[in-house]
Amino acid sequence: MNEKHIEIVSKDLKITSRQVLATAALIEGGATVPFIARYRKEWTGELDEVAITGIRDKLAKLQALDERRTAIIKSLEERELLTDELKKAIAGADTMAVLEDIYLPYRPKRRTRATIAKEKGLEPLAKLLFDQALSIDPAKVASEYVSLEKKVENVAEALAGARDIISEWINEDTTIRKEMRSFFEKKGKITCGVVKGKDIEGAKFRDYFNWSEPVSDAPSHRLLAMFRGEKEGFLSFSILPPEDEAIAMLSSRVVKGVSAAAKQVREAAEDCYKRLLSPSMEVETRISARDRADVEAIRVFAENLRELLMSSPLGQKAVLALDPGFRTGCKTVCLDPQGKLLFNTVMHLTSSPAEAREAEKVLPKLCDHFKIEAIAIGNGTASRETEAFVRSIKFAKPIPIIMVNESGASIYSASEVARKEFPDHDVTVRGAVSIGRRLMDPLAELVKIDPKSIGVGQYQHDVDQSKLKDRLDDTVMSCVNNVGVEVNTASEQLLTYVSGLGPVMAKNIVKHRDENGPFKSRTEIKKVPRLGAKAFEQCAGFLRVRVSKNPLDASAVHPESYDIVDQMAKDIGCSVADLMKDASLRAKIDLKKYVTDKVGLPTLNDIMAELAKPGRDPRQQFEVFSFAEGVHEIKDLMPGMKLPGIVTNVTNFGAFVDIGVHQDGLVHISELADQFVKSPMDVAKVGQKVNVTVMEVDPGRKRISLSMKQTPGQAHARGVGQTGPKAKTEGRKPVQSGSFSNPFADAFSNL
Repeated sequence: MNEKHIEIVSKDLKITSRQVLATAALIEGGATVPFIARYRKEWTGELDEVAITGIRDKLAKLQALDERRTAIIKSLEERELLTDELKKAIAGADTMAVLEDIYLPYRPKRRTRATIAKEKGLEPLAKLLFDQALSIDPAKVASEYVSLEKKVENVAEALAGARDIISEWINEDTTIRKEMRSFFEKKGKITCGVVKGKDIEGAKFRDYFNWSEPVSDAPSHRLLAMFRGEKEGFLSFSILPPEDEAIAMLSSRVVKGVSAAAKQVREAAEDCYKRLLSPSMEVETRISARDRADVEAIRVFAENLRELLMSSPLGQKAVLALDPGFRTGCKTVCLDPQGKLLFNTVMHLTSSPAEAREAEKVLPKLCDHFKIEAIAIGNGTASRETEAFVRSIKFAKPIPIIMVNESGASIYSASEVARKEFPDHDVTVRGAVSIGRRLMDPLAELVKIDPKSIGVGQYQHDVDQSKLKDRLDDTVMSCVNNVGVEVNTASEQLLTYVSGLGPVMAKNIVKHRDENGPFKSRTEIKKVPRLGAKAFEQCAGFLRVRVSKNPLDASAVHPESYDIVDQMAKDIGCSVADLMKDASLRAKIDLKKYVTDKVGLPTLNDIMAELAKPGRDPRQQFEVFSFAEGVHEIKDLMPGMKLPGIVTNVTNFGAFVDIGVHQDGLVHISELADQFVKSPMDVAKVGQKVNVTVMEVDPGRKRISLSMKQTPGQAHARGVGQTGPKAKTEGRKPVQSGSFSNPFADAFSNL
């Protein structure tokens, strides 16, 4: 354990070094973030998952920095370039950028103009000029270095070579690079334009054909849009500060006075900026801006994914699911309360009157025969027509009809997971099953799909894919363990995300369950091949065995704490089951009596909460939602209409809402609330049911502008409705809230 790293993380996260050390030790010992947050509160001082993840990630970055530091020192030692002073500087580098700046002069590189000049023996001349003594006559001293043998043919060539050397010295100065890096970040300006001849082909990026703004103000989605446009060959894109200011700042650091030698240094400084520093700093600034954009986009995606995964489940109820379609008909499946496929067929509800009449007879019979408790309809093509048809049918008893977001269902239906689960059925049946199961338990079904296919992010295919995967995996694992998993019914994919398991152990659990029947207790999980003590410790608290002799097996109480609960029950003369059922018995317990050097009040309070509601589901109770009747397509919309909707995606510039017309509408950040909104996520969440007002409709471009304000269209005094950081952006007119020409809507529509 690196003590310096512990101190750095403690300072950065504003927590004690003891908390960092304890968390680091647990992670190093193989503990997962959910396990530490739930079952090791005494160790960490009750740190939550966010803080624990922050510690893990910061320690990993520091470790990567140390590994690079070690590699640099080894390289310098091998080339006999390492001095005590250099070693000290390398040891003190606190960021990768600083470390690379220190190493830059010693990095093996191809021959440069400066190295060629040094080979010609011009380094002493460069040193004389760089000293900038008033008595030096540059032409006179340079004449001494003219040598046909060394291919220095005249004074001008000698001075040019000396300036090349000085330029490289300036470029490799760590202090200058640090200042210039900061200057680019603060004063750098994005200039974006259309590549010549690409204005028609690249029309989807037209909002950036003449765009300019400070890089420090550019939001994630705009940066990613411009990077994508550049990558696809439609946009030219640069990030540069005012050149005259940059050269003036650089000259002030290296030029001394107004001597003739100083004039040579000034020329070298200008050349250094244009030829070396500016390109280098622009690349670094682009990388920094890209990293910043990636971090924000990944954060938005992860938060949206969490909201979606934690959507309210209908629960274990028999469901009839419909995957709508005009030409191919509606794929229809009937599922039992555990999600098992019982029946499937195809019904044509909208093709012809005869087929519709037949479907009108068949649907009620299916609902009666399979005791259907809810009907799920995918929200894709023909969904509203299908919904209207189903609602027109008279069933024997009222059955809730619910629209389900089917985004990603086609990905699942064609996946290896689906083929393995339903080898005898085609993709259409698998897709309908997925829709029905999503209604029953969104989390259990969505874990089978690559999160990037669910459609709740922004520019997810443009960000760093490795970082995105890690963050989304963390999010899925957090949600799965927060809800808990019934080990006897969970899919292999769901078990994969349980703390301490992973794909191999998940597969072994399912195989053992198939071969030996359901697990009768948590203890039996230990019989799974290759599931050792450490894995059991990590997973046991998150796995449920609802049919077990020990009632605690259905709760989030960890087996390591069973003895504590047994002692509590014994002390008040009752059984554990009685303790869980009777609040008056629990009220008799004095928790302080059970505090030990390993178990404190945080864990004991968690135990008591779990005894009160064993295996409680943290997700909200399911509520039936219906879209407005008579509004099925964009052409049905009129400005001023007030409609119910469901938030499908939240970005930094607003929220997208499904109002049942096959095209989500955008509620711009300026229309999310009557008060100032700093972040859309403060007022809108994926899956949230909202009421919106239609502001503008553009059927041709499939644009719907919505408002969640009580008084739609009233711009905020603080300029929230503007697209840029200021009311007026160079080269563009200010964009009013709700306008379809704003780059937020247009850029995002290209995802």
